[in-house]
Amino acid sequence: MIAVSTFSGKTVALFGLGGSGLSTAKALAVGGARVFVWDDSESAREKASAAGFSPYDLREADWSLFHALILTPGAPLTHPAPHWTVLKAQAAGVEVIGDIELFLRERARHAPRAPLVAITGTNGKSTTTSLIAHILREAGCDVQMGGNIGVPILELEPPSEQRIHVVECSTFQIDLAPSLNPSVGVLLNLTPDHIDRHGTMENYAAIKQRLVEHSDFAVVGRDDIFCEAIFQFLKRLGHAVVGITNSQPQALGAVRFEAGLLRRVFALPAMKTLDETLIDLARAPALRGAHNGQNAAAAFSVCERLGVTHDEIVAGLKSYPGLAHRMEQVARHGEVLFVNDSKATNADAAEKALLSFNDIFWIIGGKAKEGGITPLRRLFPKVRKAYLIGAAAQDFAHTLEGVVDYEQCGTLDVATAAAARDAAASDAPEPVVLLSPACASYDQFPNFEKRGDAFREAVKGLDSRVDASFETPASQAPQDEVEEVEAEVLAASTSPHPEEPALAGVSKGEGGAGH
Repeated sequence: MIAVSTFSGKTVALFGLGGSGLSTAKALAVGGARVFVWDDSESAREKASAAGFSPYDLREADWSLFHALILTPGAPLTHPAPHWTVLKAQAAGVEVIGDIELFLRERARHAPRAPLVAITGTNGKSTTTSLIAHILREAGCDVQMGGNIGVPILELEPPSEQRIHVVECSTFQIDLAPSLNPSVGVLLNLTPDHIDRHGTMENYAAIKQRLVEHSDFAVVGRDDIFCEAIFQFLKRLGHAVVGITNSQPQALGAVRFEAGLLRRVFALPAMKTLDETLIDLARAPALRGAHNGQNAAAAFSVCERLGVTHDEIVAGLKSYPGLAHRMEQVARHGEVLFVNDSKATNADAAEKALLSFNDIFWIIGGKAKEGGITPLRRLFPKVRKAYLIGAAAQDFAHTLEGVVDYEQCGTLDVATAAAARDAAASDAPEPVVLLSPACASYDQFPNFEKRGDAFREAVKGLDSRVDASFETPASQAPQDEVEEVEAEVLAASTSPHPEEPALAGVSKGEGGAGH
C-alpha cells in the first residue's frame, strides 16, 4: 500500500466508497490525513464502518475545513451536471481530485524519476495494460499493475526508480488527475463512449489527449480521425511520439499490424526504406484479431522504449495468457469452439470478435448502447445464427430481421444451449459459439465479469467432456463497467443527491480496504 503523505495533518473529504474508495481512504488515513468519508448508498457506508471509518454526511459538513475532495470516478465532474459534492467543493474553493492524482503527488515527492506507463483509449486498455506488464515481468522487471484494472493504484507498492508502474486510466480518472505526467503515455483509439459524461466527442478526445501530451514519450494509435489528429499535433510540437497502426503501411517509424504480422518501416539513406517484420502474431495465440494487433503494437513500442530487448518482447508476446472475458477460448466440444467475449459492451468491441472468426453462432443482448448493432451489418454474413438475450433482444431482432436467422432466448443459459445445439449440427468446419453481447450487462448481471462467468458455467454444463486444456485467465477486474454502472445509478437516482459511492467519516483506525 502507498501511504499518502500529501495531506498529512490536513482534513479531506472523500466521496465514493465503491471501487477504489475504501483503499483511498485507508491510504490517506495511514499517511496522516483526517478523512471524512461519505456514500449515498447505505450498504457502502456499512462497509466503510466495518473497515474502521465513521461515515459523515458531507451535505452537513463545513467545507471550509477541507483541503481537497477526493472523488470517485463514477461521479460526474462536469457532465451531464457536476455532482453535488463537486458543487460544494467549488463553492468553497476546494480542489477536486482522484486516487490517480494522489499517486502522482507521492511519486513527485518521493521518487520523481520512477517510471510510469499510463494507458488509455476507448477499447483495448485492459489488454494492453496487462500485456505490457506481462512482457516487463517476463523480462525480469519489478512491475506493479493497477488503476482502472485489477488493483486500485494506492494498494500497489510505492513508486521507486527501480520499479515500473503500469497503470490503466479511464477518462474519468484522467479528468481527476491534473498533474498526470507519465514516462510513457499510450492512447490506443477513440470512438464515441461515455459522451453523456463529457458533453461532446471533442471534450472526450481532449481529456484523452492530456495523458499523451504531458508524457515524456507517447505511443498513439493512428487508425481513427481523433487519434490521428492528436498524433499530428504532438509531431508539430516536437514531442517524442511513435505511431501504431493497422491501416497505414508506409508510416515511417510506426509499428503496424498487417496480415498477422507486426512490422515497421525504417528510413534509410538515399530515400530508401527497410520494412522489418517484428513478430508473426500467429505465434501469440492470445492475441488473435486485428484489434489485438494494435494492442501488441502498443506493447512492443512501450517495452522497447523501456529498454526491453527484441527477443524478450517477442517471448512475452508469445507467452501472454490473455485476459478473462476478452475473446477467451473457454472450451471446445468436438469441432465447436466456445468463446467468451463478455467484455464487448458496445458494437465497436463486438466488431473485433466478429472479424476474428467465421461461422459464428452469436449470443448478443443486454442493455444496448446508442446505435445498437446496426454498425455491424457488414459483418452479418459471418453469422450463421444469432441468439438474443436481455433488454435489447426485441430491438436487435428488428435489426436482424430478414438478414440473419435469430432465436429469442431471453437468458444466457438458454442461449448457450441453443447455440451449442445448432453449432454442433452445422456443416461448418470450425463453428464458433461466441458470446460478444455488444451491450452492457446490468439488465441481468452485476457486471460483464459475472456475465462471462455465467457463460463459462453454462458451457461446462453442456457436456462433461469439455476440453480441459483451456485454462481460464486470471480476471483483472477492470473498472470500465463499474464506472458505467455507477454512472447509471447516479443518473437514475430519485434522490436530489445521486446515489454513488462516497466516503464520509473520520478514520477510527486502519480498517481493511475494499475493492
